[in-house]
Amino acid sequence: MAFVGTDIIKDYKDELEGNVWVFPDNVDTDVISPGKYLDNLEETLKHTCESLIKEFPDKVKDGDIIVAGKNFGCGSSRETAAMILQAKGISAIVAESFARIFFRSAIARALPILEIEGICSEFNLGDIIHINIPKAEVKNKRSGKTFQGQKIHPILLDLLKEGGLEQKLIKEIKRDKE
Repeated sequence: MAFVGTDIIKDYKDELEGNVWVFPDNVDTDVISPGKYLDNLEETLKHTCESLIKEFPDKVKDGDIIVAGKNFGCGSSRETAAMILQAKGISAIVAESFARIFFRSAIARALPILEIEGICSEFNLGDIIHINIPKAEVKNKRSGKTFQGQKIHPILLDLLKEGGLEQKLIKEIKRDKE
């Protein structure tokens, strides 16, 4: 992959608001980060998620948020999936459930994720979503409905706030050298 660093990771905020992209159940990491483009970041970014939503690569904007069904990020253990979504500007993902490897990769990359049962049917493409990450609360601004999700474990929330696993480790190494 053409990038490995943390320059695409956004500063953590307890609350986020953005336009919604709705994704179905079982979104595979191969759809997010297509294998035939993995050696070329620009091409990968041009084709991410296009097999699900043709206009996604061209119309997604910085700060947009994905609302998805069950098992988001399933399939191969492609760590690039979370990175690609961050590079496209996705600021958070709210799903009914996440594949374990994607869940870990997202937290390690400081991409906020929340699990909320039944959430996918509560949003339409283009709705505005408001997220309170520490409280695991999500509000659909169109409908006015608020939803409660599973709170992120305090250790994982700390990783998000630190900018991901790499940044947390760098800070700890610097502190230990002092």
